[in-house]
Amino acid sequence: MPALPDLPPMLRLVLLAGLIALLPLCWWALRQRGASVSKRLAALTALTLFLTFDLIVFGSFTRLSDAGLGCPDWPGCYGQASPLGADSAIQAAQTALPSGPVTWAKAWIEMIHRYLAMVVGLLIALAAVISWRARAALPHSRWWAILTLGWVIVQGLFGKYTVTLKLYPAIVTLHLLFAMGLLALLVLQLESFRSRPLALRTLRRAPVWAALVLVTVLMQIALGGWVSTNYAVLACSGFPACNGQWWPAMDAGQGFTLLRELGRSGQGDYLNFDALVAIHMAHRLFALAALAALVALAWRLWRDPAGRRYAVALSGLVFWQAGSGLSNVVLGWPIGAALAHSAGAAALVAVLTSLWARARLGSVDPRSATRIHPAADGLRATRTSHPL
Repeated sequence: MPALPDLPPMLRLVLLAGLIALLPLCWWALRQRGASVSKRLAALTALTLFLTFDLIVFGSFTRLSDAGLGCPDWPGCYGQASPLGADSAIQAAQTALPSGPVTWAKAWIEMIHRYLAMVVGLLIALAAVISWRARAALPHSRWWAILTLGWVIVQGLFGKYTVTLKLYPAIVTLHLLFAMGLLALLVLQLESFRSRPLALRTLRRAPVWAALVLVTVLMQIALGGWVSTNYAVLACSGFPACNGQWWPAMDAGQGFTLLRELGRSGQGDYLNFDALVAIHMAHRLFALAALAALVALAWRLWRDPAGRRYAVALSGLVFWQAGSGLSNVVLGWPIGAALAHSAGAAALVAVLTSLWARARLGSVDPRSATRIHPAADGLRATRTSHPL
């Protein structure tokens, strides 16, 4: 039976996270005085969405700076709420191995990541409580808040096992995917509060196409997470060839064995270089499919005046991702390019999720002949009926 979390440091961490959360909460409360409950919840969700995006990028920084085990226990740092209380333990670990996983800098990076994660969790919990209390006025939107709360709890458990299982690659990759899922849920929650339909007249079945492209992007993010967590970014030097070859030697069997420890094969041996090349090449090749899907969707959106903002956003993010991805390979994985690549992936998820949600609201239902008309105060839907 797994050991239960040590509650005293957990309670101290919650208290500390609550104190940190007071700053954005006070700003939100002052800005939303007198606003309706839906507007207050929309503002709180937008704030949480912004912090979640920051959390994803900072999580990438934590991984890229090898600080994932900066505090090798969970939820605290050597049983303390901050590295300050773990002075002797960190000092001993750093003295024994100065370049090891535990140093003063890495401990602080890891704990700042945890603090930010707890602040996001508290804001999501607050939004869920407010949504539930106002359930009469929010018959549907409250369920997004409840689902998001459940999701962030599971995400917290993945964060725990990322540490306790010593950066197990499958857990780290799932942690990344759940972070992207949390971002998407917050976008859906925000759009449900705002209720802004998007009428796309030239792109038929727009929600379906947006969903398909979103799934493609998430598959590419999963492959990118697998590359990062296995440290396979530098397995291929040069572009477009890999190590001077168009089709280098690859060992996909070892590379894509999911249930294995970091740096090890499924049999427990060291992971060979050909496996790392296979991981890198899979991400590189699938990028072509993701690129084609994004370009096709952006082109179709550009043809519809209502979708041009999304077309511009997707086109810009495609160039951003291509440039940052190539920089990782050509420049030897600089941390700035790696963080830019992670930020671009998160932005793509947010934009595509927003597109799906708004296009779904604005889509025409042939059974009820719902049409979307522009109005002075935005878009409003009118319903007409036709005899069968």
